Amino acid sequence: MTRSAATSPDDSAAGSRSLSVSEFTREIKRVLHDSFEPLWIEGELSGYKQHGSGHHYFTLKDANAQLGCAMWRTYTKTLRFTPRDGMLVQAFGQLEVYEPQGKYQLIVYELRLSGEGELQKAFEELKRKLEREGLFDQARKRPLPAFPMRVGLVTSPTGAALQDMRTVAARRWPVTELVLKPARVQGKGAAEEIARAIREFSAEGSVDVIIAGRGGGSLEDLWCFNEEIVARAIFESRIPVVSAVGHEIDFTIADFVADLRAPTPSAAIELVLPDGQDIARTLGSLERRLARMTVDRISLLKQELKTLSSHWALRQPLELVNTSAQQLDDLTDRLLDGASAVHADAADQLSRVTDLLNAVSPDRILNRGYAIVRGPAGSVLRSPTETAHGDLLKIQLAEGNLTARVAAPQNTPDLFDDCKD
Repeated sequence: MTRSAATSPDDSAAGSRSLSVSEFTREIKRVLHDSFEPLWIEGELSGYKQHGSGHHYFTLKDANAQLGCAMWRTYTKTLRFTPRDGMLVQAFGQLEVYEPQGKYQLIVYELRLSGEGELQKAFEELKRKLEREGLFDQARKRPLPAFPMRVGLVTSPTGAALQDMRTVAARRWPVTELVLKPARVQGKGAAEEIARAIREFSAEGSVDVIIAGRGGGSLEDLWCFNEEIVARAIFESRIPVVSAVGHEIDFTIADFVADLRAPTPSAAIELVLPDGQDIARTLGSLERRLARMTVDRISLLKQELKTLSSHWALRQPLELVNTSAQQLDDLTDRLLDGASAVHADAADQLSRVTDLLNAVSPDRILNRGYAIVRGPAGSVLRSPTETAHGDLLKIQLAEGNLTARVAAPQNTPDLFDDCKD
């Protein structure tokens, strides 16, 4: 906009109100928050600091720009590596404004290393190959049966995943039978055992759905579920397959091929089996209400919940807590810096006073060849008139002491002549 086209202060309406800095900053914060969904940003770590509060602060930078970041203690629990300056990483988070300093920053929810290792590269290559062949096509994925009577499990017979699935099944829908085909889920030969178990279930046709999975682990631990032989066994199965590999943030090739992906083995059972208690509640409700009234009421409540959950005011308290936490971290840093400065200044003053005292120390005077003479009473003598004939004197030198006796009267001119004789 040119100067002539801009509105001058005189052109504004009478009585218009100017915004305070806080109001203007909060408006910028709202606009940024509403304009940017959470996203992944890649850059080099710089100035990484883990504060005593548990929050992490750092900067993401590239050749031309940098972005301040904060990762609250709650989100740092998902870190799988120790961040260090210079690392190339990818950060997933929401753009926010830190109001006390009027700067924007990324609130990071997840942090992962960038770059591909050998396993990751092999993973991506196989993924692209199978995707081109149509193994991930959503159109071929089959729905799960609503009330399966028999569920086939492909997992380790000694792993915690099997016990977790049995526990959840007994709670949700105990009438379903769980059929186990044991297979190793880690190490050499595990992929072949998993593929063989899936093919046996498919050939027998004795179960309604298959769950193949294990607990979480590293990329190496989960690698058997990234093998092509397992992917093709899932693809060729005549029975719907649910992959249940690792924790929520772990993805394998099996997840993309399966008819349904569950984040954990326990979650897979919850997705496959109906909730008996929920069904009982639903039946009781249908006995008392007409279907139409129930559907309309649920639809209305869902819409109200959606409206309320998306309202800015509900997110404000948490943001205030996070902002206050960052302010506390800033004040803590300033207090520590100030204490260090006071300590350094006090040490410097002590050093100067020590040097001054050393400069006027009697010991330094004695080292130059002088002596301190004390009379019989121990007082320091300043004049011969303070002595009498025969007085015993104590003489302090730089290195040791002497004892002498007054042999001549006070102020005797030929004192030194007597010494010569």
